[in-house]
Amino acid sequence: MTIIIDPQSSGIAGNMIIGALVDLGANKDELKEIMEKSAEPFGKIEVSFDKVTKHGIASTYCHVEMLECENSINYTDFIEKIKRLNLEENVKKTSIKVFERIAKAESEVHGKSLEEIHFHEVGLSDAVADVIGSIYAYYSLNFNEQKVIGLPIAVGGGRIETSHGILPVPAPAVVEILKDTKIVGGPVESELATPTGSAIYAEICDETKEFIPPLKPKKTGYGAGKKDFDHPNVLRIIETADIQESDEIDVIETNLDHLTGEEIGYLFDKLQDAGASDVSITPIIMKKNRQGSLLKVISPRNNREKLVDTIFAETGSLGIRIAPNLHRGIAERKFIKKEFEIKGEKFEVTFKIGYVNGEIISSRPEYEDLKQIAEKTGLPLIKVKEIVK
Repeated sequence: MTIIIDPQSSGIAGNMIIGALVDLGANKDELKEIMEKSAEPFGKIEVSFDKVTKHGIASTYCHVEMLECENSINYTDFIEKIKRLNLEENVKKTSIKVFERIAKAESEVHGKSLEEIHFHEVGLSDAVADVIGSIYAYYSLNFNEQKVIGLPIAVGGGRIETSHGILPVPAPAVVEILKDTKIVGGPVESELATPTGSAIYAEICDETKEFIPPLKPKKTGYGAGKKDFDHPNVLRIIETADIQESDEIDVIETNLDHLTGEEIGYLFDKLQDAGASDVSITPIIMKKNRQGSLLKVISPRNNREKLVDTIFAETGSLGIRIAPNLHRGIAERKFIKKEFEIKGEKFEVTFKIGYVNGEIISSRPEYEDLKQIAEKTGLPLIKVKEIVK
């Protein structure tokens, strides 16, 4: 299963995350109790959940009303209070990581050490409830055991009044928290992404994508925001199942016109040793009618830089083309072993079996096994292949 967090139209906030997770089945009575108790060291709050409609979209609104709260608290003291809360250890640890993200962002923005940081808006009791409520619901739905993908966040625009004065939207702390993800401005002149919501998103998302990958939606939850716009102010979280096994690859290409056949063969082996999924070399005609070769390497996403460095080092190329984040469909694969008796001797051959929708589409013996049999028996390789087929 894969979880998609979609804040592309209306941004993200802690209470919107909670609302969407309640829509997906998180227990709102448990959440109310957890959130109110967790906020007690920082002030008194009251939590309620309502079903609302935002421009035709039925959604859950999590309302956190502050009754009493601290105005400011030192980061170190704040974390000590969180550590003393009566919560499951995984909820507590992940919540602390969320607050660490916020504190580090404030530290970068204001040029202070963590020990000098004081939480203002973020340290208030409602924000404590938002973070702990979101993380508690996340674990209660076992989403920690699933892959969580975040789509680009709409951050809004204009200006916002804070304890540090009037700041542009997105606020500097939000920009810092989301510096490793994709954000989009608008679609309204209002703050859409809060530091709290942004930090929760950054902590629980395993990766971010620009678009939803090929998936089969199973269930959708909508968490309502407080404001009303001319579009549905909701955060969408989609629970999905993969259509089939798939992965993301990068395709790396460069033209070669100065390497010998032996050097190209050596490059081929080096790239496979460096973790390339596939390497192909195609004869081409280059400018000024020079004969050359097109090197194409299929790379797992997390291995791209190593392969690019290998190509630069081994070829002296001055330019390498990369087509990133291509989706590749993969048939289900299984390997089975079967024993054959050939010329009075027993040999074990491994077959790679490919399945799509439960049906076998290919069954191929591994070349290295056939080669070993041919060398030991003296039979031609093609004859060995016919025997095991």
